[in-house]
Amino acid sequence: MESASGTPERWARRCVVTGSAGFIGSTLSTRLVRDGWKVTGIDAFTDSYDPVEKVVRAANLARVAGTSLVVGDLVDLDLARIFDGAEVVFHLAGRAGVRPSFALEDRYVHDNVVATERVLDAARRAGVRRVVYASSSSVYGDGDAPFREAATPNPISPYGRTKLEAELQTLAAAGTGLETVALRYFTVFGPGQRPDMGLRLFAEAALTGRPVTLFGDGTQRRDFTYVHDVAAATEAAADAPASGMAINVGGGADVSLLDVFDVLRALVGTELLIDVQPFARGDVRVTSADLTRARELLGFVPEVPFAAGYERQVSWLRDRMGRAMELSA
Repeated sequence: MESASGTPERWARRCVVTGSAGFIGSTLSTRLVRDGWKVTGIDAFTDSYDPVEKVVRAANLARVAGTSLVVGDLVDLDLARIFDGAEVVFHLAGRAGVRPSFALEDRYVHDNVVATERVLDAARRAGVRRVVYASSSSVYGDGDAPFREAATPNPISPYGRTKLEAELQTLAAAGTGLETVALRYFTVFGPGQRPDMGLRLFAEAALTGRPVTLFGDGTQRRDFTYVHDVAAATEAAADAPASGMAINVGGGADVSLLDVFDVLRALVGTELLIDVQPFARGDVRVTSADLTRARELLGFVPEVPFAAGYERQVSWLRDRMGRAMELSA
């Protein structure tokens, strides 16, 4: 492969990123190429949310020298062949979302548990050195904050249960000729966030003058983590002095939804119309990450605080919605 200038490109390392057309996966892939990795992406473009957004991300990545894409379901693909020659597999693919998981548990088992089993088996057979698995703070359930990795997981949704089962598979695979790390992501946000996530739904409603739907009383607290911080921690996990271990990746502070609305009011410059609904099934009251292990093993310190990150996300949404209006005019 050659660069736009016609000179040969050289990459020191090769990896695979599953879910490469996703919000986090595309951000990670771009970072990895910048840092000298050659990236093979895999994505199934599932219907968990509008696949058009994934198609656009994949098209943008296709223009980046050093990337390639395999389209298909991890359960069906010949993963050992795809993984051959890769040093690390960053396994970010999966079906996200707590609320839909109660009605679609079989789909979550397929996309999160069975797919991870296939990834681990293929990685061993292909001689991959390490698998970095994207787990979730949902494995903790309503635990004692701040959440520490040594705490007993207690997920309260099918989504959380399938993420935990896949995480346990991943960690148990360490020591069988394979290194593994599970990163427990805490509510990832930023420009390009999934359209079913609260921060994006809040901002889209506020920008169009529609009511913002609030499930519960707004005292729920979340450890929001900026997407570029997550990508940095995930890349660092490729060489972390740890295997068979879970590590929290959080934003460094938990924020209440009422505080989120205060920030959003300032960003949009208007009062919010809030439609209060009962607490949603599977919605935990607090997520808060103890980052001791992340600091010690990944050298990870989150750089983007919530207010600054949300400003970037709202600005991205405003621009995106403005372009859509121009196209429809």
